[in-house]
Amino acid sequence: MRLTCLLLFVFPYLATCQQQQQQPCAPRDYGYSSFVCVCNATYCDDLPRPVLVPEGQYLLYTSDKAASRFLKTEGFFAGRAEGPSVRGVEYILDPTTTYQSIMGFGGSFTDSAAIIILSLSTPAQDNLLSSYFSPTGLEYNLGRLNMGGCDFSTRTYTYVETEGDVELTTFALQPEDLDYKIPIIKRAQEMSSVPIKLVASPWSAPPWMKTNNDYIGFGQLLPDMYQPWANYFVKFLDSYAAQNVSIWALTAQNEPIDGNVPGFTFNCMGWTAEQQKKWVEENLGPTLAATGYDHVLLMIMDDQRYNLPGWAEKVLNNGTASQYVDGIAVHWYGDQISAPDRLNQTHHLFPDVFILGTEACEGDTPFEQEVIMGSWERLENYAHDILVDVNHWVTGWIDWNLALNTTGGPNWAGNFVDSPILVSQEKDEFYKNPMFYAMGHFSKFVKAGAVRVALTSPDSGSLDSAAFLNPDGTTVIIILNRSEVEELVTVQVPERGTLPLTLGPRSLHTVLFQ
Repeated sequence: MRLTCLLLFVFPYLATCQQQQQQPCAPRDYGYSSFVCVCNATYCDDLPRPVLVPEGQYLLYTSDKAASRFLKTEGFFAGRAEGPSVRGVEYILDPTTTYQSIMGFGGSFTDSAAIIILSLSTPAQDNLLSSYFSPTGLEYNLGRLNMGGCDFSTRTYTYVETEGDVELTTFALQPEDLDYKIPIIKRAQEMSSVPIKLVASPWSAPPWMKTNNDYIGFGQLLPDMYQPWANYFVKFLDSYAAQNVSIWALTAQNEPIDGNVPGFTFNCMGWTAEQQKKWVEENLGPTLAATGYDHVLLMIMDDQRYNLPGWAEKVLNNGTASQYVDGIAVHWYGDQISAPDRLNQTHHLFPDVFILGTEACEGDTPFEQEVIMGSWERLENYAHDILVDVNHWVTGWIDWNLALNTTGGPNWAGNFVDSPILVSQEKDEFYKNPMFYAMGHFSKFVKAGAVRVALTSPDSGSLDSAAFLNPDGTTVIIILNRSEVEELVTVQVPERGTLPLTLGPRSLHTVLFQ
């Protein structure tokens, strides 16, 4: 019988009662590089909160290409090694050298995700949501949602379709909000023992507010619609508050570059950095402040990091926009062609403005297979990108769709992509891709308010790594081995000794200790 420990909700890492037994993955191979874990109405693998081992020991959670998902083992610190180590990679942990505070990790409550989750039987829905949000799941604490329609909707829409209604008297949430997203958000919140902070992003203003009178393609906000569009944000916040859903943060526009691309094929609206600066400082910022929403955080850009640091400089320098802006939102598309040092440059220019990763997914590029059930390479891409980001001042990472169907939809624009969880409505089951476990190696163990600390190595080889100090004093070290060979690692930990680790080929590891 599974035991529930109420104290774990209050003191999540204290070994004050018997730990729940971990339910293992039910693997299924679809012929790709690794496997998925199958869940249904009656069974799903999980990850109970860790009960810490005594001082001098550590917990190690391992997922690998060959066989393991969140495999838990225990180990002992060794005495500090004298002389050269026989192991291949030596790390030094320095908890006194600190960097950014971590906001958290999560996924997106898109229309498509909510529709697909609700296509399952209620018990299967509960298992899926629990997998992400409950104390036996990944414990996501961030969520993003689309403000009005996006490509991951089944249709194009906004909240004011009445042409010329600049007073927004016909503003109304849609069935996608009231019947799908909001019910799913509330169920996730009920399952979670921590607040789920919601980020809302618009894809397009009503077409009649735009230069091209369309949801898609090359089109910008008409200058005389700057104030009605700012008021639209307040109407959205009011409407969600009326449904007892609070929004933690806004982004000024999803991917503002898209609407400056002729022929762009899904919901978009174009901005330059100069236009966004003007609108934020003259309209959106003052409007949020005047209506009591100045506590809602505001992020600019919400686009690819190759726009940095220039976008941030144009918005935040020489004007009053900076007094309204709290953060810079970045997406991962194009990270392979833009150096992460752009994040460093941006942080050093604006150290009081946080950087948050707000969207990422696989299968989005032309000539790439949209959905691959069991791709280990996609886990590695996720984990590598998160590790690079956090090592360059990013404060958290929000995945794209929480769930999609097995073809990567629904999507009105045909822009199908992969997801950490894929759903088969016909079989009433869902499949956890390796990407799901990549997210969990971070979200489960690195808590909101954790601080990244120094973890250095003269030669990390094919390893990516980062270390964090949680608010409760626990230390987390995450290491990704993308090589085909076993890596022997030692981590020198002050006042503890040496962590000896044997990291198998193609594997991801999280270490946790007091």
